[in-house]
Amino acid sequence: MAIAKADFIEGVAKGMAVLESFDTERQRLNATLAAERAGLTRAAARRHLLTLTHLGYLETDGSYFWMAPKVLRFSGSYLASSRLPRALQPTLNRLAAQTHESFSAVVLDGEEVVIIARGGGYGAHTHALAYGLHLGARLPVHATSTGCVLLATMSAAGLNAWLKGRVLPRLTSHTLTQAKALRQRISQVRADDYCIATEEHELGVQALAVPLRNMQGHTVAALNVVLPGAPRPASQLQHDLLPLLFEAAREVRPML
Repeated sequence: MAIAKADFIEGVAKGMAVLESFDTERQRLNATLAAERAGLTRAAARRHLLTLTHLGYLETDGSYFWMAPKVLRFSGSYLASSRLPRALQPTLNRLAAQTHESFSAVVLDGEEVVIIARGGGYGAHTHALAYGLHLGARLPVHATSTGCVLLATMSAAGLNAWLKGRVLPRLTSHTLTQAKALRQRISQVRADDYCIATEEHELGVQALAVPLRNMQGHTVAALNVVLPGAPRPASQLQHDLLPLLFEAAREVRPML
């Protein structure tokens, strides 16, 4: 959303940039690292770090800073007030109980997808993936089944804009890192209306995703099932799990 320059509060933007500097790669930052990550001077980063610590959003040992539990207020408020996670949760729970697999609902946020609802934790297949599948987990768009499903909903111009100048990091030997290959992949996903991603984000992890559309036909999220262990043949996924995902997508459509 574009706003007038007079309405833009630069201090808020810088403070949020400092908060967003913390991630799974860097859980603890000093002023120098925060400045590099947020695109600020060291002095400005230090002031923001100290202010956020004073407000209770960060903790510090005097040199390094890390996120405090108070930051969860943001995600908690979203999950409590947003209709989408609440509408999807019963369906995710039912699918997990029915199959003993792990299911997630995911939305697009720039170059990442974000898990907004989960159902799982049942049966022998469950284990903690290296990157985690907790609520709020952020995963790279190009290397995930849900990301490809959400990219497939973009117009040609929208996809071009998303890809322009973007580096597609290699996470495993199966990750697509060339724009041309990803375009071909997206074209196939658009035709199939689902995506299978096998060990593209993490070795030993396979996923199958479908779009979640509202009654107006707009895709608002993606639904996937995550399958740890040895990859399963596509034909098995299409037979055993794809119909369940499509049926779930039809079931929740009136609530989106």
